[in-house]
Amino acid sequence: MSDAIDHSIAQPEENRFWLTTSDGVGIDAVLLRRAGSRTTAVVVANGFTGTYRSPHTRAIAEELLSVGDVMTFDFRGHHGSGGRSTVGNAEIHDLEAVVNRLRELGYTHIAVVGFSMGAAVAVRHAAIYGGTCAVVSVSGPSRWYYRGTRAMRLLHLGIGRTLGRAFLKRFRKVRVTDQRWNPTPAEPREVAGEISPTPLLVVHGDADGYFPVEHATAIHDAARDPKELWIIPGMGHAERAVTPELTVRLRRWIGERLPPREQPR
Repeated sequence: MSDAIDHSIAQPEENRFWLTTSDGVGIDAVLLRRAGSRTTAVVVANGFTGTYRSPHTRAIAEELLSVGDVMTFDFRGHHGSGGRSTVGNAEIHDLEAVVNRLRELGYTHIAVVGFSMGAAVAVRHAAIYGGTCAVVSVSGPSRWYYRGTRAMRLLHLGIGRTLGRAFLKRFRKVRVTDQRWNPTPAEPREVAGEISPTPLLVVHGDADGYFPVEHATAIHDAARDPKELWIIPGMGHAERAVTPELTVRLRRWIGERLPPREQPR
């Protein structure tokens, strides 16, 4: 069962939820709502070390409010959520808990926008669970264990060593498991073809310091129609690199994939 702790602010209304995943992990989530009854919701899934408390995430969420109400949350092991991060594997259960809660609240059209690790989770979730009306992958990896950039080599050092995990816990409020994946889940590029007929948008910056553009093209090439690929000149990595102009484009793309009666005015 999920318990809601509701409190209102001027605009938008903010509702806080404590969700429980199918494997028993508590997830801290916040639903941003506008006045009136709406049947469309957008889920924002952060990258590794990201949080719904981030001003970058909040800005993206507030811009998407014209499409539908927006659910933001912290993946397991992040900030107020329970458990330990598995860096993209078990997090699929976190996203499914969020989507299920939105369905319980009466939302019939749910889109998911994922960033970096959250993008990989969003692709896998859409392929395995389905049930969403649109999926957006921003700055997502196409394969696991990538170490082709300095940033990813440092990340693997951080999550793979006791000292690195201690640093993440203390300074980034992220608790990472010390257990290796067993079994290793299918890679995003391996399951992207299973998303159809749900529309998929793959967005990537050509200045991404974590994953080069080849990751985006690999996911897009593996997917079936309907699909779209945006390579953004000068864009870096994930939430921090998303400009207000790009968020407007994302909002419009999602809105155009809603049924006519659900499209924003």
